[in-house]
Amino acid sequence: MRKIAPYERKVYYYETDKMGVMHHSNYIRIFEETRVDYLAQAGLPFDVIEEMGLYMPVLDVSCQYKHPLTFNETFFAELRIEKFNGTTLYLAYTITNKNGDICAVGTSKHCFTDKSMKPVRIKKSHPEIFAVLSSDLGNDEKDQ
Repeated sequence: MRKIAPYERKVYYYETDKMGVMHHSNYIRIFEETRVDYLAQAGLPFDVIEEMGLYMPVLDVSCQYKHPLTFNETFFAELRIEKFNGTTLYLAYTITNKNGDICAVGTSKHCFTDKSMKPVRIKKSHPEIFAVLSSDLGNDEKDQ
């Protein structure tokens, strides 16, 4: 089973608000950074997927805020594939700080499309991508 490390970095100053905490909109960006990092670690860099003529638009995203992150604080973001049918990908995210506090949890839903934004069933068109994502379905990165 593939070992995927959590995405890790610090909160940048520009990401904080007047209260000194990470602005709520930046958690959605962290989800995207985590998704891109996961794909690279899984051997499917985002640019390679796009070179294959595929896009992964966001269809839905949600976030629940649990504990604030502050400037220069290290955080870790983990991703889990919750559901995947070959066209639509459902992801779950957990962001924690270095103390293990859960700072945010969320989900995103994506559809594989071609350049004209027509949905693509990658099981047939891109079986190598399908195999990687299917093999990680439901896996918790902590157990990998």
